[in-house]
Amino acid sequence: MRVIQQNAVVLFADISGSTALYDRLGNKLALQLVTQTLDTLTKVVSLHHGTVIKTIGDEILCTFPGVMNAFDAACGMQSIIDSQRMNNDNPIGIRIGLHYGEVILEGGDVFGDTVNIAARVTAITRARQIMTTHSLVEMLPEELRKKTRSVMRTEFRGKEKSFDVFQIMWEQENTITTRIGLTAFRKPAESRHELILRYHMQVVNMDEKLDIIVLGRGEECDVMIRDNFSSRQHARIEYNFGKFLITDHSANGTYIRFSDNQVIQLSHQQIVLHGAGEISCGQPFSDAPSEVVEFIVQ
Repeated sequence: MRVIQQNAVVLFADISGSTALYDRLGNKLALQLVTQTLDTLTKVVSLHHGTVIKTIGDEILCTFPGVMNAFDAACGMQSIIDSQRMNNDNPIGIRIGLHYGEVILEGGDVFGDTVNIAARVTAITRARQIMTTHSLVEMLPEELRKKTRSVMRTEFRGKEKSFDVFQIMWEQENTITTRIGLTAFRKPAESRHELILRYHMQVVNMDEKLDIIVLGRGEECDVMIRDNFSSRQHARIEYNFGKFLITDHSANGTYIRFSDNQVIQLSHQQIVLHGAGEISCGQPFSDAPSEVVEFIVQ
């Protein structure tokens, strides 16, 4: 497998408040809106010569060969999503984090500190904002540097040095966009997440230390489902940047029933697990499956 090491901009675009969106609208409508928004963001990335590496639930991870491409794409994403808010009964906001540095490209994925720092910048960003670091700002031409503002100096876990974080002013300045430095306007950077799975007498706790779990009837699976409707490796749950994502890899589909009784059917698709509910590997809940995995996200 070919490995490429090069400098690039890593950009995360995250739908803000998606958990509340699922709670308010129900899973089916919320998933539809999230999917439509991610499709729109993907088109903007392509327009500015970027590459979408992957979709992580309600977030996209992409790379750009140059800072100008990334800068224009980030502003374009916010502009188009903002324009849609005016004609939408369920307005969606996005937050964007960028960082420039060395990355490792391998097998269609991207790795390295640059990815981790971009993710952490995104974590302290609010809806309708774009945040970045000094390494990107210093690469911008003078006229675009004027559209950035230093808002804080922060430390990221695992990094010895602190980072200057800048806000990119993509719209006319107002009192809201300048208040990122206030605690009430920041998302906690180190929020903890845990997923608890229970299947009969087996209980599995999943977090950033145990970040992959496979469900299926194969003996090699972490949770072995005793049901012929289940494929050998039926579904995979991954912890990725603070989210628990379940992906169906089966022949019969994966059914997820949330605590509000709404059911999502996955067929080689992915969704973020939130709240509490049950997972059925291969059988719809209308058939009253006995082999279900209970889950709760804390």
